[in-house]
Amino acid sequence: MTSEQLLVANAALSGEVQRSQEALKIALLTVEKLKVEVAYLRRMKYGRSSEQLEHAQLDLVGGQLAQPVVTPVVPGEDATDGEHHPNVTSLDQARKKRQAQQRTGVRDLPDHLPRRTVVHTPQGGCDCEACGRGLREIGQDVSEVLDYEPGTFHVVRHVRPKLACATCSTITQAPAPSRPIDRCMAGTGLLAHVLVSKYCDHTPLYRLCQMYGREGVALQRSTLADWVAQAARLLSPLAEAIGRYVVAADKVHGDDTPIRVLGGAGAKARTGRLWVYVRDDRPSGDTAPPAVWFQYSVNRKGEHPVRHLRHFKGILQADAFAGYHPLYEDGRVVEAACWSHARRKVWDIHERQHKLAGTLAHRALQRIGELFKVEADIRGKPPDERMRVRQARTGPMLSSLRDWLNTTLSQVSAKSPMALAIGYSLSNWTALTRFVDDGRIEAHNNAAERALRGVAIGRKNYLHLGSDAGGSSAAVIYTLIGSAKLNGIDPQAYLRHVLERIADHPSNRIDELLPWAVAGELVKATPTTSAAADKLAA
Repeated sequence: MTSEQLLVANAALSGEVQRSQEALKIALLTVEKLKVEVAYLRRMKYGRSSEQLEHAQLDLVGGQLAQPVVTPVVPGEDATDGEHHPNVTSLDQARKKRQAQQRTGVRDLPDHLPRRTVVHTPQGGCDCEACGRGLREIGQDVSEVLDYEPGTFHVVRHVRPKLACATCSTITQAPAPSRPIDRCMAGTGLLAHVLVSKYCDHTPLYRLCQMYGREGVALQRSTLADWVAQAARLLSPLAEAIGRYVVAADKVHGDDTPIRVLGGAGAKARTGRLWVYVRDDRPSGDTAPPAVWFQYSVNRKGEHPVRHLRHFKGILQADAFAGYHPLYEDGRVVEAACWSHARRKVWDIHERQHKLAGTLAHRALQRIGELFKVEADIRGKPPDERMRVRQARTGPMLSSLRDWLNTTLSQVSAKSPMALAIGYSLSNWTALTRFVDDGRIEAHNNAAERALRGVAIGRKNYLHLGSDAGGSSAAVIYTLIGSAKLNGIDPQAYLRHVLERIADHPSNRIDELLPWAVAGELVKATPTTSAAADKLAA
């Protein structure tokens, strides 16, 4: 071969090697990205849901984790007055605190529980076994044991005597009491128990049938499913009233979650969607009652949140889902993003890296953690104060974080998981930082995610919904149970209270049955119930 041919062959081989190296680099990045996705999916299905940063206050020094420094306290000196405080809790103090908490939880039984006293007398009676004389009481030892009796069924017999007049032969009889469901043998207490058991305690209906069967009551699963559907239909006006109350707020938290739905006989199962909208301004010092509103849809198209929020005007705190974008176009709805979503993308990388300290993901999590520390300090404060503190403390942190993200983005591959996580934050930076200048906005969307937690636990137990109608029924019951829990009300007591009244309640006064409207009546009923239990135990 001539020298020219050798040069041409060398150039061809060099180009092929370069292309191979580029292809290998792309393949390695793809593999790394897929590993992160697999780790994310494994954690979502099998792993812990906690995203707590374990090395938030540890620095990497010389390849080893720096040991925390303990500041000695001079005897007789008040440690709270000094500027330096030890950042390590004494093991003895922690052990004593833990033991005190355990003793408190076991020994101090709730005062409102009914007591049944059992007196244990000596076998010899009231006479002394030594001399035969009478004994007198000089004291007593009292110990309490927490016991439990399973819920029991009972039958309520409604008797309506017929009264006849001996003079004019007129017959008088009291009208039949209304039932929440026509021609239904279930009382309000049983209906409330079925609803709460499935949608609050996450017990599938077939397990309820087994539990009832052990009590000698045979009920079919189809019967319970029919009760749930009819009860949800009866309670729908109340759920719609809660929805109107939610969208009347100045700020709403929104999110959604998938749920498996059966398609009927011969059809394949599909993935439906439960949307949640939360009104909860207590972190900004507002005293308005919190509420949560669920809606069901057959898919995740953007037309559904647009329809749900067609009457809403204010701030929507949600993730960067593209389906919300039509709401922001006319300026009627203001977008506020969620730092928890941005942090979660970095957390998945941190977990894939075995939670090593000092990595880019770990340093990003530390910086984001500083933002949440400020939020913890101002939780419950008025909006003006929250805005003032955020502008003074959070604003400089965000400026530093943005510079660090831009610098880091220029140092990593454009297709790496870290670049994608940083790109999410930078592309939504305006919505992510809007909370600094508005004290009503939260830095995160945790209110909506907490509301969906019960759905996530429930679908692991009952696995799927029977139909789209079942999805709508679930949305109604989740709305009532979630709103009751947000207001500190026992869901079963609330549902029973409502089911006893809603059938005869005027539809134009449905707001009188909202959770915060009847909270006083439920609280007043508690002492009476306890007193009756005391009498029954006696």
